[in-house]
Amino acid sequence: MVMETNKRPIALILGGSSGLGAATAQKLGKAGYDLVIVHRDRKADMLEIESFFDQLRQEGIECHSFNNDAVTLPKQQELWTATKSLIKNRKIKVLVHSIAKGNLKPMTGSTGVLTNQDFHLTLQAMAVSLFDWVKLIVEDDFFDSDARVIAFTSEGNSKAWRGYAAVSAAKVSLEAIVRNIALEFASMGIKANCIQAGVTDTKSLRMIPGHEILIEKALKRNPNKRLTSPADVANAVYLLTLPEARWITGTVIKVDGGESLQ
Repeated sequence: MVMETNKRPIALILGGSSGLGAATAQKLGKAGYDLVIVHRDRKADMLEIESFFDQLRQEGIECHSFNNDAVTLPKQQELWTATKSLIKNRKIKVLVHSIAKGNLKPMTGSTGVLTNQDFHLTLQAMAVSLFDWVKLIVEDDFFDSDARVIAFTSEGNSKAWRGYAAVSAAKVSLEAIVRNIALEFASMGIKANCIQAGVTDTKSLRMIPGHEILIEKALKRNPNKRLTSPADVANAVYLLTLPEARWITGTVIKVDGGESLQ
């Protein structure tokens, strides 16, 4: 089905079926965006995910989804070709990178430790894949003249947690990629930023070894005495899409209620 030709802007969300990506989809949809969501989920989870997408549609949001691999080059090209066919002559106003696919293994131990391949897979999925998608869209001239690219990072960009080394490396790389997107694609009207969310209780967080300790410490550190919610982060994404935010680019914005202050 081709997306209707209207004046609603399009948001392409990579990893929009749960957590920060899903909250962002809901926020942008309610704010007047049509959605194209790429996600990768197990068949066992699809009933709940499809229910979420149906809820968006019932609210009058045009929402199309692809359950496929957004991180490997051949699949990226297939997905982008399908997306172009879907949106026809419309442009991508917002690209959100919310892919959480990484190896959460310790560096040392008797079994199940990080390998060189684990690092490469994690870096590709959680960092380099953003560049791949930006490049595909730019090469076909499908970005809006005032486009926004937004990616999610974490405090692991500067702190070490056991089992988080590969993801931490990916977050640092992601931030570097975003900075250079902001610099090198500025002439095309693209603004790119990272949002550093505080500890947020999502499926991705619960996969981190020792996540209970992270939650406990975050609650103690946060002056507002609560965790960051996906809605908090989605609200910040929305703010970055506004015309008034067009001079914000190439930076990392903390959305953590002051958690990182101490």
